[in-house]
Amino acid sequence: MAMTGVLRPSHVALRVLDLEPAVKHYTDVLGLLETGRDKQGRVYLKAWDEHDHHSVVLREADAAGMDYMGWRVDSIQTMKDLSRKVEESGLATDCCWIPAGEHLETGERFRFTTTTGHTMELLAEKNKVGNCLPLVNPDPWPDGLKGMGPSRFDHCLLYGDDLDGVVKLFTEVLGFDITEQVVAEDNHDFRISVFLSCSTKPHDVAFIRQPMKGAFHHASFILDNWGEVLKAADIISKKKVSLDLGPTRHGITRGETIYFFDPSGNRNEVFAGGYIHYPDKPIITWTSDDLGRAIFYHDRKLNENFLGVFT
Repeated sequence: MAMTGVLRPSHVALRVLDLEPAVKHYTDVLGLLETGRDKQGRVYLKAWDEHDHHSVVLREADAAGMDYMGWRVDSIQTMKDLSRKVEESGLATDCCWIPAGEHLETGERFRFTTTTGHTMELLAEKNKVGNCLPLVNPDPWPDGLKGMGPSRFDHCLLYGDDLDGVVKLFTEVLGFDITEQVVAEDNHDFRISVFLSCSTKPHDVAFIRQPMKGAFHHASFILDNWGEVLKAADIISKKKVSLDLGPTRHGITRGETIYFFDPSGNRNEVFAGGYIHYPDKPIITWTSDDLGRAIFYHDRKLNENFLGVFT
């Protein structure tokens, strides 16, 4: 499948309460690589198999959470076309252009706020620094990885009030597919959550309907397999990291998962498995009466802390 338009998640910018403990968590526990620091004091990181300069940006602030999420598009022309469509859609506010260089090694970005109150960006240019392996005759993974060692930033789960508006923006304007949805047991037209993909993954972003704007549930990073998820659980205990839930499996996406918190209370996930999505794949629907199994397939129970804690 030739991928065009929005290609993948590019970065997530997170607020942390104390920068250096956060950097230590994201490098030593999660296993990201630091790639730079800017004059504003922000720290840039990437997973080992990402070629772009960064996929995570950390900023010290008074409150934890997500500043914005960035999306890589296939060309400058696509970015211009999509920016015009976003502005004309009536489904976004605060549209503006961020000049090249405001992020390290990054070109111009188009920024907007969704109806759920989340800030998003489109960008077409970010310098490639390599994936720690040669492009000719590479080994399957590099030496010297720390912590859990994810290969890439995978997705975010976000909370917001106007789920219908944000789904319309992502599907009708940005060209995403709905892969899965949770609907009310007694009204299948009422969506509770939606999982969206711009690629062949089960999801690149997901939204849950909640009565607030701009809330951040988690950022997820991909591992190779279930064994690596179990190793991540060992690292969480070894490093005395705050565990949220897991290791377990999701019904939604079929992914294998464990959740934990950074020192500021931002939730992280490492994730493996899942299916391949193509545009002609039918939407998978879960009903709210089976939500426990949809989220946590093994114990089939809802967990109020998992649903109720966010930044």
